[in-house]
Amino acid sequence: MDSFELNKIIAAVLMVALLVIGLGKIADGVFHVKKPKNPGYQVEVESQLTSGTTQAVELVEKIDIAAIMALGDVASGEKIFKKCAACHSINKGGKNKIGPALYNVVGRAVGGVNDYKYSKALASYGKEWTFEELNGFLQKPASYLKGTKMSYAGLRKEKDRASVIKYLNQKSDSPKQLP
Repeated sequence: MDSFELNKIIAAVLMVALLVIGLGKIADGVFHVKKPKNPGYQVEVESQLTSGTTQAVELVEKIDIAAIMALGDVASGEKIFKKCAACHSINKGGKNKIGPALYNVVGRAVGGVNDYKYSKALASYGKEWTFEELNGFLQKPASYLKGTKMSYAGLRKEKDRASVIKYLNQKSDSPKQLP
């Protein structure tokens, strides 16, 4: 390779570098972006965040279950329960499926089916399936009771939850008095 060809290669590399730098300068001039004084976003936070959280928890606990239960009916609860029937049986003497059998569930202890292996969260919960507990659990099981194996998304509508709870209450040897 002679020196003339080497000069052409070096000149080509320098021209490309100058072209890239020049295009960058031209682009900065054409597309000027005004930079903020302080980078990032300023988030305004209330000073009493903990008291707001406490109030939200109190609101969740003070649900008027009688008003919610008045919204539902057994017939639509039976239709909605068909989603649950893939994992739960509801008939008297029904076998456990992926989930436990739900006959006599209202008033039964949480984790009370002897021949079903519950998650640690349900087995150690220590409460009964009351109307309030069922309402909270059916809304979104995974967030109501952390660590549960039930992966169901939940029933968002109060009317749907009330209907399913009324249907579950009817599927019992001695249905509980509605609130």
